[in-house]
Amino acid sequence: MSDKQPQSFPVSRQRLDKWLFFARLMKSRSLAQKAIEAGDISVNDTRMKQPSHAVKAGDRIVVSLDRRDLIVRVLLPGSRRGPYEEARLLYEDLTPAPVPREERTAFEQATRERGSGRPTKKERRDVDRLQSGPDWPED
Repeated sequence: MSDKQPQSFPVSRQRLDKWLFFARLMKSRSLAQKAIEAGDISVNDTRMKQPSHAVKAGDRIVVSLDRRDLIVRVLLPGSRRGPYEEARLLYEDLTPAPVPREERTAFEQATRERGSGRPTKKERRDVDRLQSGPDWPED
């Protein structure tokens, strides 16, 4: 008999890069390692530089992505990279909802207010007529 721990019992701590991969927050372990070394990942408000840092349940992880930051709390260590439903059980998402932006419809983007932008041909002729004007007699 071996003294190794059975696969069914999760360990209490796990490498940060491995956990990010198992939780499906990163596509691969090598990408997770690069993100950690670049300083894009912080655990409990401390920037991590070592992919081997051990995370445990209750740790707060901030992942800085291109367009947004993910804030998650570790609930369980992972045992494998499974489907999304299984990976979703490893963490609690604490990311605040995005601020709603004022979206304009396609029609509103395609039209502009009258008088803004480039003048029409008629408006340009009127301006030219005003600028050239009659020859004013000098006093």
